[in-house]
Amino acid sequence: MKDGTQTMTGEETARQRKPRSPNAPPNANGHHVSAVPAKNSDIVYQDLRRDIISMKLVPGTAIHEKEITQRYGISRTPVREAVLRLAEDRLIDVIPKSGTFVARIPLSMVREAIVARHALEAVTVREATLKASESQFMELGAIIQRQRERAEAGEEEAFHKADDDFHAAIAAAGRLAGIWDLIQQIRIQIERYRRLTLPQPGRMLKVVGEHEAILDAMKRREPDEAVNCMAYHLNKLQLDIAVFRDLWPNYFLFDPALDSELLAN
Repeated sequence: MKDGTQTMTGEETARQRKPRSPNAPPNANGHHVSAVPAKNSDIVYQDLRRDIISMKLVPGTAIHEKEITQRYGISRTPVREAVLRLAEDRLIDVIPKSGTFVARIPLSMVREAIVARHALEAVTVREATLKASESQFMELGAIIQRQRERAEAGEEEAFHKADDDFHAAIAAAGRLAGIWDLIQQIRIQIERYRRLTLPQPGRMLKVVGEHEAILDAMKRREPDEAVNCMAYHLNKLQLDIAVFRDLWPNYFLFDPALDSELLAN
């Protein structure tokens, strides 16, 4: 150029740019690339699943697909997909020529899930008793204190979250966090039943005391005692089933051939 300045060619400019990582996504002309949004059916599924498990939608509640499509501003297809997934989870009953309803809680599945959870948590609490660090014991103590505060305030949802945190922290301390993930998958029906027990007067504070007993045994490095305390804690759910079934008979699916032994215990 006549004024002494130099103009870089496109090839020279490209060489001066900072090289992009081989795994980096395209720049999209400099604009931020957002994550793929959740499918409408996934959103409806998660929302309904949460409301059913938390007992916001109690067994027997009618599910109106047209109402859901209007609420979310979507077509009928994703709502139907979500409903079918919930039916596979046994959380919704689709009855031809009658309607779609929140399923009743099957006592046979509650029993099986309690037995499975009992076995899995015996493993996690034993390992945690042997392997947990002092800081992990402190973390468990802090969770229990949070539970006590939530119980005294009558905050059931926050108490439930802290309860999950306690059991998850035990699995993590035992270096078996994957077992807690497995427990989460098998305890869907337990959770619905457990939500019925929390409003029972004094129930939340009793749970706090049971958790304190588990932690005390763990801190003493007594794995057998920790397992026994965990068993007592979890067995309370099974022992109380008959009481809550009598209080809310329409919430449960009772099969005398399968469940008479459970209710007799």
